[in-house]
Amino acid sequence: MATIGAVYAQEMVQSSYMPVDIKEPFAKTMARMKAAKPEVMKRQMDLLKERYDLSNRPAKGVTMSGGKAVQEGVRAKLPKGMTWEKLANMTPEEIRKEDLWPIGFLPLPHPNHREGGMVFPKFHIDEIKKQEGRDLTRFDLDYDLPDHFLPEFPPPIYLTTRPDLGDVSQGKVVTMMNYYELFNGILNPKQIEGLRLLLTPFPQQQFNQTEDRRSELPSRGVTCFDCHLNGHTNAATHLVGDIRPQEFRHGLDTPSLRGVNIQRLFGSQRALKTVEDFTEFEQRAAYFDGDPVIATKKGVNVLERASQVHFMAEFQELLDFPPAPKLNIYGKLDKKKASESEMRGEELFFGKSKDPGPEDPALG
Repeated sequence: MATIGAVYAQEMVQSSYMPVDIKEPFAKTMARMKAAKPEVMKRQMDLLKERYDLSNRPAKGVTMSGGKAVQEGVRAKLPKGMTWEKLANMTPEEIRKEDLWPIGFLPLPHPNHREGGMVFPKFHIDEIKKQEGRDLTRFDLDYDLPDHFLPEFPPPIYLTTRPDLGDVSQGKVVTMMNYYELFNGILNPKQIEGLRLLLTPFPQQQFNQTEDRRSELPSRGVTCFDCHLNGHTNAATHLVGDIRPQEFRHGLDTPSLRGVNIQRLFGSQRALKTVEDFTEFEQRAAYFDGDPVIATKKGVNVLERASQVHFMAEFQELLDFPPAPKLNIYGKLDKKKASESEMRGEELFFGKSKDPGPEDPALG
């Protein structure tokens, strides 16, 4: 079975470091990568088509908190002649021997795995360009997943401190252009300053002023909320920054920040124990693929932990989950409000589907 390495490893240099001194003129780089873009995107779309059913099949009566339909059904494709029932009755050894592992469960490569970097959905690019005049378009590739699989745009914002207000975004994408009028009088001064920093563009690997950027014009950079849109996510993609060589890095999309006040954030280094760790890690490492050498060249923004990081984290810890009127105070479904199907789902979630802990007798 083909692996990411087999598909994308050609001509890769086995080095932990990215090149700093670029020898090729920017105009030549851009022309070369623009010419290669159709083939790059065709390869990625062919891979997605081979692995998944990406048709638009909205579930009846199930929507996100803002009203966008949720997609239904199993989308990973099976080998010809195989069914999920047959696969469930096979042992792991049989599946491995006959090479029947669904390829949709393998790590999904970046649209251009050799290049990597942040890629944003078009609807987000258009809105930021409209509000700020800042262009997040990459000349070398486009976003690859259909819009109907992505989170609603813009996502609502709920605050743990003001549940009475409902969606405080007022249905808008929160940016540097509107955050003050939206949140003045709702947040305290520290939280407003934290939000401002989360909306401030800082240089990033593909969006900066140097000749090895991937935006046509020199860029002020990206913001935290370009990925964690409205404190949630727009499913912007990237490559995990902590693994080398390049072909072994995993593609990833952006997690939501809702509920980080009660949830621990995990990274591939297992080092993100607090929201402050997460905030500082993103600026120092993820923005530049974990390479402080290239970060210095492109203009890394080193945040001050005791003030800036603290303010940013304080705002992030206000981000709440959407209201769930069918849940009781214990986080379980209210039998008087939930449907039979939902109750069966809860039973499965907390029963057979539950990941056994280290003390579980089932582990022996």
